[in-house]
Amino acid sequence: MFADRDEAGRELALRLHAMRDQAPVVLALPRGGVPVAAPVAEALNAPLDLMLVRKIGVPGHSELAVGAIAGPDGQTIVTNPDVARMEGLNEHDIEQLAVAERAELRRRQALYLKGRAPISLAGRTVILVDDGIATGATARAALLEIRRSTPKRIVLAVPVASTESVAVLRPLADEIVCLSILQMFYAVGAHYRDFPQVDDAEVIQILASHQHWAGPQQT
Repeated sequence: MFADRDEAGRELALRLHAMRDQAPVVLALPRGGVPVAAPVAEALNAPLDLMLVRKIGVPGHSELAVGAIAGPDGQTIVTNPDVARMEGLNEHDIEQLAVAERAELRRRQALYLKGRAPISLAGRTVILVDDGIATGATARAALLEIRRSTPKRIVLAVPVASTESVAVLRPLADEIVCLSILQMFYAVGAHYRDFPQVDDAEVIQILASHQHWAGPQQT
């Protein structure tokens, strides 16, 4: 049980401290992953950037992911076949559901990045941070999108995750650092005493205050 996302990020930073010498790039999954990633980036003296992703939720049950998209235009898409089968959704249905999520992804990109170019990941150690992983759909899309940028190494770092999601994601990352891997997993928020919604303003404030956001390592 973590007090809040900041505490989880500080504990995660302790586990990742040995990577400081690798000059990593820290990528956060917005919105909830940003307050976790900020203390990690600070501790590792690393630039902080975003990996924009959107969950594709089941109609009427948006928290249940039938898939996810990642990348500036949502060009990377993954699906959860078990959920699709259970809900009677085919590939065309999922693509239709993705339309609204692509629009939201573009809105966030314009709002959060304000025209800034993303940090180049080519040849770099990339640490992808979120506040936790339940189904793993968004993390899976993010990892596949990051791999397209030819990084040297990808590390997925989260405070808490389900055993099943870690097994699914392990082949997509060079390393997974997770403080707590649980067989019985209900929701990410159940592992935090204080787990408020992270809004756009908080994301913007964290990015603006991070000392490396507009630094020379950004290209």
